[in-house]
Amino acid sequence: MKKIILSAIMLIGLTFTAQAQDISKNALGLRFGSNNGFGGELSYQRALGSNNRLELDLGLRNRSNYNNNGYDDNAIKLTALYQWVWNIEGGFNWYAGVGGGVGNYNYNFNGEKYSDTFVFAAGDIGIEYNFDFPLLISLDFRPEFGGNGYYENNYGSDVALALRYQF
Repeated sequence: MKKIILSAIMLIGLTFTAQAQDISKNALGLRFGSNNGFGGELSYQRALGSNNRLELDLGLRNRSNYNNNGYDDNAIKLTALYQWVWNIEGGFNWYAGVGGGVGNYNYNFNGEKYSDTFVFAAGDIGIEYNFDFPLLISLDFRPEFGGNGYYENNYGSDVALALRYQF
């Protein structure tokens, strides 16, 4: 029985080691999503090891008379995620991460001005493709929790497509 358990542990370890791949040291680009109006975010990834990295996303929003309801707002949001990356095959990777962020929003509703700062926790899971030239394209899902009233019911989620230049 001990040999079977030891063999299983070694096989699992070999599987994860075989799937590890060096990732680009830096990647910079845009992440196009729809999370509460943050349609585009400036995105930066920094490798921390052979299969993990830090991702920083800065989103800005400025909506005026959104849906003609007298509601004007602007916001800024910074998200930081620690990600683990696993190679699938042929340039494809999948990744998962955890992190959080901080933001500030101001809005004017029928002449009354409001402002608030919010913090949130976030997760991330996605798939990416590394081209033979220095371009990375990815599709991911990011749930966010918290927001101090910024998100409806303290939850927001986002599906996004990102294009990044690797260097």
